Amino acid sequence: MLNPPPPPEIKGDRAASTKEVDVASLIGTGREVVLLHRGERYRLRVTANGKLILTK
Repeated sequence: MLNPPPPPEIKGDRAASTKEVDVASLIGTGREVVLLHRGERYRLRVTANGKLILTK
């Protein structure tokens, strides 16, 4: 039996196309990671309270 096709995306439905990534998979055992976006470097850091800070 074939699986039915997924429902069509509703225009403006961002959740259907948003990729979810666990921060731990980016940062690993450290506290920060450098992200490159359009040639710019951004630092994603986990604070002592477990919050995230993104700085350029």
